[in-house]
Amino acid sequence: MMELFDTKPAIDVDSAEYARLLGYPRGHELTGRAAELAQWARSWYAEHGRPWLYARQSQSVQTSDNEITLDDTSFVSPRLAQMLDAAGAGGAVLGAVSAGAEAEAEAQRLWREEKPDEYFFLEIYGSAVVEHLATLAGARLCAWADGNALAVLPHYSPGYPEWDIAQQPRLLELITRGANGPMPQPIEALSSGMLRPKKSLLAVFGLTAHTERIQRLTSLVPCQNCSFARCDYRRAPYRRGRTADAEVAAVAGKKRANGVSHPLATLPEKARYLVNNRALQRWSRDRLTLTEQPDGTTDAYFRFEGTTCSNMGRALLFHYHVKLGPREDGYPVREMTCTPAPGDEGYKSMCRYLSHPQQLMQDIQQDKSFVGKPLDEILNAERPATAPSCYCEAPSRRHKWGLVFETIHFALAQSENNPAAATATKEIP
Repeated sequence: MMELFDTKPAIDVDSAEYARLLGYPRGHELTGRAAELAQWARSWYAEHGRPWLYARQSQSVQTSDNEITLDDTSFVSPRLAQMLDAAGAGGAVLGAVSAGAEAEAEAQRLWREEKPDEYFFLEIYGSAVVEHLATLAGARLCAWADGNALAVLPHYSPGYPEWDIAQQPRLLELITRGANGPMPQPIEALSSGMLRPKKSLLAVFGLTAHTERIQRLTSLVPCQNCSFARCDYRRAPYRRGRTADAEVAAVAGKKRANGVSHPLATLPEKARYLVNNRALQRWSRDRLTLTEQPDGTTDAYFRFEGTTCSNMGRALLFHYHVKLGPREDGYPVREMTCTPAPGDEGYKSMCRYLSHPQQLMQDIQQDKSFVGKPLDEILNAERPATAPSCYCEAPSRRHKWGLVFETIHFALAQSENNPAAATATKEIP
């Protein structure tokens, strides 16, 4: 059975992918302070980071309508079961990758020292390293599979659509129990499903000898979902964005428990917005970036411009990042973060920052009140119709999140109901 340990994988994070994670529009080139911070994060990690990856072949794979059994451990994930079944997967590889604990510890130290710019760039670089490691692991597995007349399916992880993140401790236990030795560094899955170090990922890669099946189902072609540009085993070009959920639903979705392939959910075109449509249209065009990911999720980045309520109205610039689950699930919020824009220091003039800087920035960063809720439910939730443009008080922060979610909802609803008039990606200048 194949097993792979690598405690010194080559880290070569693609600049475009790093910029995307930072919230910049596609094709944007970092300059000035942002370029300095990006290079600093790379250099710091190159010197201090301890990335690693591990993978091993499972001994057996069985699927049913809603479950997958790997070796002797069962998991409930209708989406993964359908994907494996549709591709005729007869095996699987269990993987774990981590950017290590060092970057996470350093980022927390920077936050305590009130260096939010350095914190943000290093924090996002850690995420970029995890993405790179997952891609690198897939490329290594492709090289091994090619010599065994197999193909590797795109990886799938707890927390992805229809796989509860609470099953992550079970997957970690299965991976470590079958390993011929300890993980390169300690890794822990909390009862909530979150990993420690948090810049880590557990994954299942399906294996199939039926390459003709994955060629018919374009969303299962691993090469189209893999951004590893220098791969020697590429059979198809990388295609950014969602590919063919409808094809998977048509072929594999019929195996749901009720035997019916459900139609994709849509957002109402005329929703109850607190902001007028003209403003939402302008914001969705000028301040919002939407990027569809191969796994069906959507990354939304929004730029908020405001002023402080004191100190003669100093300008504020904040970046919002929201990761949404798949369309057919109603776009549930998986992640939501708000941070000062790189290089902007207007937030330091807010009155609450002047009196309680660490507490204010923690309050801004730790607001996760909408995580797990679909967009429609958020739109109907009670929130202030107006508020000061600063971030000092909770109602002001909740009002701004309402503006962000209304703009995202408006843009997605327009895209669904008027596709000819919508653009695929709305860039932030």
